[in-house]
Amino acid sequence: MDTVSRLLRMAQLEATLEKHCLLGAGTRMDVARYGRLEVPFHVLLDGECRLFVGREVFDLRPGDVVLIPSGAAHRVVTAGPGRPRGTVETGGEAFVTTRSERGGDPVIDLFCGHYTVNAGAGALLFRSLPGAVHVAFGQSTDTDEVLRGLSALMRAEADREGSGTAAILSALCTVLLAMVLRTARGASDVVWTAVTDPGIADAVGSVLAEPGEDWSIERLSRQVSMSRATFLRRFVRETGMTVGTWLARARMMAAAELLTTTDVSVATIADRVGYRSESAFTRAFRAELGTTPARFRRKTVSNLQS
Repeated sequence: MDTVSRLLRMAQLEATLEKHCLLGAGTRMDVARYGRLEVPFHVLLDGECRLFVGREVFDLRPGDVVLIPSGAAHRVVTAGPGRPRGTVETGGEAFVTTRSERGGDPVIDLFCGHYTVNAGAGALLFRSLPGAVHVAFGQSTDTDEVLRGLSALMRAEADREGSGTAAILSALCTVLLAMVLRTARGASDVVWTAVTDPGIADAVGSVLAEPGEDWSIERLSRQVSMSRATFLRRFVRETGMTVGTWLARARMMAAAELLTTTDVSVATIADRVGYRSESAFTRAFRAELGTTPARFRRKTVSNLQS
């Protein structure tokens, strides 16, 4: 299984399209902070607008996608004279339609939604990404074609809004996330799921496939035919993390999945993800997820049963 597909399976992701925003000129839409296991996203189908996430400002054009792994509060603004106006919402069976106060022709067509992930692998995956990820239209010919077709499908289904629309839009939003994870390359931040160096991609895939192996830096660099220094330099450049930091996170994602999908002992899981002792594994798990493996398992299983 490829890296992105494996990560999405581990995250146990659910996609929800919340709003279809048809906003006029001079409009401001504030979006509150999302919950710990929720990751908001926006897809601009038509027009131009600005998205403010903390101190970051994204100029969006048709086809652009923004993913906000931090879940931070943010703001969508369309250009226009005078004091910005707010928005009004109309409920629907599959999603809410949001328009500008006092009417007027829309200047943007925007989809807004969020992904819900599990408390283990999903939370760790999105914690390892930048606070906001922008995939701009025009970065890749292949990506452009797919995103254009995906946007058209989403718009057509939203316009139709009938039986099955919520499920169809959820599936299309999951496809959208897979595209973002495999193609996103920021100007300053890097998205490690979209590594472009074939050697580093091979190393990442090998660890995710076999987290229990003895993945020393020497072994990984030999596997991809690089010197140790070259491998370390390229790994940080491509992933934004040191090998040690990324390796620990990858192993904890695998461990969280095993804790919630199997009933094998914590000691056995520790061995399967590459730890020589249960105590060392427990310390590493607590450092990443803030709790012990046993407590994580009990809480997760209890939540699933409730």
